[in-house]
Amino acid sequence: MASSGIGGQAVMEGVMMKNKDRYAVAVRKPDKEIIVESRDYRSICKSEKLRNLPVFRGVVNFIDSLVVGMGTLTFSASFFEEEEKEVQKQSEKKEKAAMGITVCLSILLAIGIFMVLPFFISQMFQKVISNQTLVILLEGAIRLGIFILYILLISRMEEIRRLFMYHGAEHKCINCIEHGLELNVENVKKSSKEHKRCGTSFLFFVIIISIIATLFIRVDSGLLRLGLRLLLIPLIAGVSYEVIRLAGKSENPVVNLLSKPGLWMQRLTTKEPDDDMIEVGIASVEAVFDWKSYLIENKSNEKKGA
Repeated sequence: MASSGIGGQAVMEGVMMKNKDRYAVAVRKPDKEIIVESRDYRSICKSEKLRNLPVFRGVVNFIDSLVVGMGTLTFSASFFEEEEKEVQKQSEKKEKAAMGITVCLSILLAIGIFMVLPFFISQMFQKVISNQTLVILLEGAIRLGIFILYILLISRMEEIRRLFMYHGAEHKCINCIEHGLELNVENVKKSSKEHKRCGTSFLFFVIIISIIATLFIRVDSGLLRLGLRLLLIPLIAGVSYEVIRLAGKSENPVVNLLSKPGLWMQRLTTKEPDDDMIEVGIASVEAVFDWKSYLIENKSNEKKGA
């Protein structure tokens, strides 16, 4: 069936789903009640033309996803904090400022760990490896290794393990409706927990495309090489987004083959959810997406094309 266009992420004891200009977060509270909050989506880029510009839209989407993701994580965490009332009393202006700082620090930390650190580690091998191409490939292997090690380490934490289970619930709900099934617990349980438009696949492509891009950076100064790598990050993110976007819309054998490594990586970041988690995922989908109309429309199109 045609791509639903919806996407989301796991939050603390919940799932966030986004559809066009609307997103919703559903959370299972400590008393087992499911609470759902829906909000309009406001991009950091006000120009619709720029938001639809290939490659550039990937950069905008990445930053928007971080902002929305941080906001929904904060919202879900508020139900499990002792100072919940104090958190809710904060002004919206202060929340936005804090969110901006958090997003900036998150980006800087990610760049430091996954870009700068592998670069400096690979430079230590230049004394024994004279071939610059091999050094660059080694840097890429170190970057990928750090990424996998990071996921393996955090997955040992109980909170992260449950987060990965909700991540699985998010994927399974989307796969359920995109494969023409009614959205219910039984059908969701039978659906795959891997999805081609996942953020894990996006990060995997960022790493692979960054390796390819850096193969063309041939300058003597180490600091200049690092600077050029950092300048390429927005372009790499934009291209990676286009690859993921294409993968989500195409069943071309070549595209499916390129998607395989990202799907394998998702085995680390998604776990099988329980029925309660699936119910939360369903509530999040239904708050922003009319899946019944989607199924009727697609089945009608399939009959016309037959």
